Amino acid sequence: MSLLRPMYEKYFRVEVKGIENIPAEGGALIVANHSGTVPVDGLMMQVAVHDHHPADRHLRLLAADLVFMLPVVNELARKLGHTLACAEDAERLLAQGELVGVMPEGFKGIGKPFSERYKLQRFGRGGFVSTALRQRAPIIPCSIVGAEEIYPMIGNAKTLARVLGFPYFPLTPTFPWLGPLGAIPLPTKWTIQFGEPIPTDGYPVEAAEDPMLMFNLTDQVREQIQHTLYKLLVQRRSVFF
Repeated sequence: MSLLRPMYEKYFRVEVKGIENIPAEGGALIVANHSGTVPVDGLMMQVAVHDHHPADRHLRLLAADLVFMLPVVNELARKLGHTLACAEDAERLLAQGELVGVMPEGFKGIGKPFSERYKLQRFGRGGFVSTALRQRAPIIPCSIVGAEEIYPMIGNAKTLARVLGFPYFPLTPTFPWLGPLGAIPLPTKWTIQFGEPIPTDGYPVEAAEDPMLMFNLTDQVREQIQHTLYKLLVQRRSVFF
């Protein structure tokens, strides 16, 4: 956290809204949009929750398998409290009263071209909704503005990505043309807004197996995040200031 905080406060100058929508105790599932070519947005969301919530709550992020396969990154992720993005881990954490963070767009979100910025990708099969229903945990939509522009992805070297075993290999206006300097993110101004919780404790136990309900709740969460993104973009005066 101490390493991330200067980037959060001085570089991206993150503004947080709606932190009161996160409960002071008990399990809750925070669902956010995912973007930025490199998954910095999840880390900034962790700092936002910890530093701004009155109860100093910790957010446990569900991370992709690739994160735990990379040297150094693997160790850092575990120290930050990340865990594998699977239903079993998510349910266990929610049952223990933890805050769990998930970004259902996955690689489709962070690896999309710059021309599709702030357009949410598909949310998968709604597994996060089923997990929340089983644990009767509220779902808190989260919208992040600013991450899309830190590495504007104008191309994808697919052959190189396959060779390296990555889902994509980004080409940006600065990377790889400027070498290590090209890996420095642009200093955009961020806003993270936590929306009103969507309760799940009013549904029967068997609701977690209802595909139609999962589809509807997934769509509701996605629409709420997308609507808030558009609202924040209208209010934004500048990408950098």
